[in-house]
Amino acid sequence: MANPVHDERQHGMVGGVERAATRTQGRSLEAIFELESPSGRDFDNPRHEWRRLFSEILGTFFLVLVGAGGGVVGAFSNGAIERAAAVTAPGLMVLAIILFMGAVSGAHLNPAVSIAFAARGDFNWRRVPGYIIAQLIGATLACLVLWAMFGKIGMLGATEPGTGVSDLQATIMEFLLTLGLVSTILGTASKAQNVGTIAALGVGGYIILAGLWSSPISGASMNPARSFGPDLVLGNFDHYWVYVVGPILGALVAVAFAYLLRGRGGDISARRAAQGTIGTRLEDRAAQQPAPPADGDATT
Repeated sequence: MANPVHDERQHGMVGGVERAATRTQGRSLEAIFELESPSGRDFDNPRHEWRRLFSEILGTFFLVLVGAGGGVVGAFSNGAIERAAAVTAPGLMVLAIILFMGAVSGAHLNPAVSIAFAARGDFNWRRVPGYIIAQLIGATLACLVLWAMFGKIGMLGATEPGTGVSDLQATIMEFLLTLGLVSTILGTASKAQNVGTIAALGVGGYIILAGLWSSPISGASMNPARSFGPDLVLGNFDHYWVYVVGPILGALVAVAFAYLLRGRGGDISARRAAQGTIGTRLEDRAAQQPAPPADGDATT
């Protein structure tokens, strides 16, 4: 004959095990969520700032190497690189950079983007100067490499207003192009429309699109750092103001449009996109390591 008391105890033990397993699973999911959703403290951890700054130098170096390099290699090869290829390459490079190091620094690669993220509340203003300096360094290094390899040909890929295009026309074009670029970046980074790493496709695709239809007007820079490198190495800043004023104004208007479309910024998805998650990933993995047993602890 079955013992009702025994059966009830056994059922209770099974239920307890199931509840414990559920709690363990819940804690595991919470740990994963915390790993993917860093806190503000982790974003601002100065121990990892050197990694972020190096990431911006490296990423901007590759971007300008390809962006300016198209003009240089085109001149060196007697026009073997067509305009469509020259404007497509930077977009593909940005796509790759976002995928391989976006989690480290946010892959801004552009002072206008850093300013926009800060104005939106997704990035700390005190980190903006360091990012901009890193971007300018990366751009300059890329142009120095191109100069060392090919000489000062093809204007080192400098962005200039096209033939018959005034500085004002070029500034307006850069304003409009950057307005679209930063709107794409902020939109794909926001909580409402966050698409994760697929955002790289949107950003890279926009850069290609902008270059295909507008590069004869202004060079489709949309990036003060991209234009700074060639101008510094050439020692010619005659038109550089066009590529500072236009992109920065466009970025700030994009921030205003983002507020009108989605309200205040600063949500966790946008902060992750703007600041990267390198600090949280390293620290959380260390925190998840089991602590060694204290002396005298006994196992049962």
